[in-house]
Amino acid sequence: TRGDGPPAHKFKEKKTEEKRSMEEARRILNKKALYREEMERALPKELSDALWTRSEERLAGILQKYGSLSKGVRMHTDSRIFPSAAVYLTLKEELGGEKAYRILEDAVIKGCEEKAQKLARMMRIPGMPGLFLKIWGPLVTKAFGPGNGFSNVFYPKKKGEYRMDVTECPYRKYCAELGCPEITKMFCENDDRMYGDLPGISFERTGTLGKGADRCDFLIRLKKD
Repeated sequence: TRGDGPPAHKFKEKKTEEKRSMEEARRILNKKALYREEMERALPKELSDALWTRSEERLAGILQKYGSLSKGVRMHTDSRIFPSAAVYLTLKEELGGEKAYRILEDAVIKGCEEKAQKLARMMRIPGMPGLFLKIWGPLVTKAFGPGNGFSNVFYPKKKGEYRMDVTECPYRKYCAELGCPEITKMFCENDDRMYGDLPGISFERTGTLGKGADRCDFLIRLKKD
């Protein structure tokens, strides 16, 4: 009868959106092979498979909840923040926070080590550190600027260095909203893992939002001979 429930087309639209979100969640998590590998290393396969499926379902729900975010913000949420939160929260429900954090962190460390090694090889090419620093500013400003959900302080340019502070970021915001603020520091530490030991480049900072500071300060510059 009339008024007993939502119109049929609304129900169909909801189911279509749920299906689309589930497909997107699976696509995103398929790119997180290191997460699954670490889960399979640490857990019995049957449990790992079940938790992976639950992570997909959780991520689909998160994607639906935040479907109205801008493209710039989603560059960070959909590829990094949301899948990490979905996996971590699912593991935490089953294993507790300490073990869940360790599994996620071990996977993240492996991924950063691989990327850092490739970047270090590039930095050994003559002239590459200078070129890297030259393009660093525009790339960082574009990917980690106000259009991407960040609040920044950009400092005047100096030859051979780039300095910027982040006073608010989507990593802290959405990790907190999803109930896992503790994994924010994992993302902060990724910067040190990636850039902390590059030939010809010095990456320096004094604090991060994820570890309780009032800002993430970035100072990257050419090492002096």
